[in-house]
Amino acid sequence: MAGVMETEEQARHRFQLELEFVQCLANPNYLNCKINKIECNKIIVLFAYLKYLVTVIQIWKYFRYPHCLHMLELLQYEHFRKELVNAQCAKFIDEQQILHWQHYSRKRTRLQQALAEQQQQQPQAPSHGNTTSK
Repeated sequence: MAGVMETEEQARHRFQLELEFVQCLANPNYLNCKINKIECNKIIVLFAYLKYLVTVIQIWKYFRYPHCLHMLELLQYEHFRKELVNAQCAKFIDEQQILHWQHYSRKRTRLQQALAEQQQQQPQAPSHGNTTSK
């Protein structure tokens, strides 16, 4: 299919599919199911292409699940892939992600509340209009 130009709509659709697939990497349970079904040589090619998407195309700007970047890095290592086959390992990673998100959410809420309180406590600066008292 070399030499065939894809239309803008086809490119957009391919981008959406690739974005969705890369973000699936954030789900350790998904990886646990899929990791055995992909041949080793195909994994290496696939991860090289995904790294290209992330670094060159900068698909990361559109991520909702940034954990997929870390998982993509870890999936480069054969030892991690072998461990991920174990359902208990996938479950542990999943639990750790949930704990991270809960902590991040609480911390972010506290930071936003503190910022709002700080902004309320700051005195309003006088306006620098042309009103002078004589």
